[in-house]
Amino acid sequence: MKSISSLIIRLLSLSYLCIMSSTPGLFGQGNLENRLPAVAGQFYPGQYNSLKRKLDLLHQSSEKIVNQKGHIRALLVPHAGYEYSGEVAAAGYRQIENISDYKNIFILASSHHVSTGNASIYAKGHYETPLGTAKVNIDLAQELIAKHDVFSYAPTAHSQEHSIEVQIPFLQNMSNTPPIIPIVICSQVPSVCEDVALALKPYFTDKNLFIVSADFSHFPKYEDAVEIDQQTAAAFCSGSPDEFMRVIRGNSEKKIKNLATSMCAWPAALTILYLSSAYSDLSYNSILYKNSGDHPFYGNKDRVVGYHAITLRNKDNQEVFILTEDDKKSLLAFARKTLKERVHIEKVAKIRLSDFNKNLRQKAGAFVTLKSNSYLRGCIGSFDSKTELIKVVQSMTIAAATSDHRFLPVRSSEIDEIHIEISVLTPMIRIYDISVIEPGKHGVYIRKNGKSGTFLPQVATEFGWSTEEFLGHCAKDKVGIGWEGWRDAEIYIYEAIVFSE
Repeated sequence: MKSISSLIIRLLSLSYLCIMSSTPGLFGQGNLENRLPAVAGQFYPGQYNSLKRKLDLLHQSSEKIVNQKGHIRALLVPHAGYEYSGEVAAAGYRQIENISDYKNIFILASSHHVSTGNASIYAKGHYETPLGTAKVNIDLAQELIAKHDVFSYAPTAHSQEHSIEVQIPFLQNMSNTPPIIPIVICSQVPSVCEDVALALKPYFTDKNLFIVSADFSHFPKYEDAVEIDQQTAAAFCSGSPDEFMRVIRGNSEKKIKNLATSMCAWPAALTILYLSSAYSDLSYNSILYKNSGDHPFYGNKDRVVGYHAITLRNKDNQEVFILTEDDKKSLLAFARKTLKERVHIEKVAKIRLSDFNKNLRQKAGAFVTLKSNSYLRGCIGSFDSKTELIKVVQSMTIAAATSDHRFLPVRSSEIDEIHIEISVLTPMIRIYDISVIEPGKHGVYIRKNGKSGTFLPQVATEFGWSTEEFLGHCAKDKVGIGWEGWRDAEIYIYEAIVFSE
């Protein structure tokens, strides 16, 4: 009897080992359960031929939309029924020049049905649509779940969720589409979005495409929707998570009739903002806006839903602020002239913009630094990017010579000893990870409790500081919040074009 029991136990053990060997990874590639269509025949045509024909017609309707320059890193597109939002979505997808350039496509959505407090990745199989099977990178999906607490697999987060499903046919209609990573954020807590962004940060590269599936305002009248959606889109395109959330909350406080939300998938949008906010070489661009009231036959202007297509791109070289050597010489000569006029006769000539070329009329912030015998003699600047550069240089030259509280005003006898340096600034970008700071390349601006201060990029190089020393000195010496004060402060970075006499 004992030997029979031992045999049974051994057989059961072998059976268990066989099962385990056929199910590698978290769920097992040997037991795949593909996610079947939930809204085919409702949000989009349910048969292959009719769906293919609809996608081709939507693509043709978007041909009038001009493709913008720059490699796409992320794409925000709507997820309503194709009859209403399909043209806007197609205009967004049409911006992708070659889908095969990407290794993976991360699709970020927000749940309309469940709340789990984290994000769910479909890691048990692939996605099915009437066009066939869209491959999921199951190995990477399972790896993300295994490594990060913010990810899990919750079947109910995917079974009826339409916001990822409606994106799949657009991708399948392209050639050589890479595998997808379907992520549904099942929380409306901003810190969860930040955790998702942190986990996905290693994959936020030129080699991966991120798609945010989101509709804009829900159910206000037509005129209100247009106004609200413009404000929300502008906040999103600013690239600032803080500005985006300020507008989202502000819209809800306006008590606009029938407004249920400014953006149904704002957690997914916030996540991409957290991912992109550390990069100053990316640009958000609006492609097309419409709402359901624009439909020629079924549009009801008393109760609409807004749709927007927005890209996040690497900035084209033409978008980068560039000054020629002649421009730099002209700015230095103008600053020298301004300094002499202000110190000698206490009056400066009024600027005529027509006297300067378009580069010097561009709007940008700038710092002017005065040195005497290699010692600082004055330094004042402005981050204002709404004023022409030539005007900023004039006003900052005057301020550095007369209003730097650390020094007495520059005297006539010092003029010949003064050496002028100009730093033209790029727009500031808030960061959430100090590892993106490159001392010598990035300047830092720190703000906390109503106090703020900055160090130009060249300061770190002059003193040989590390990133933490750069931040510590700025927090202590410029902001007045102590050496460690930067750790819970708002930190911004910017770059500077620096040149001197």
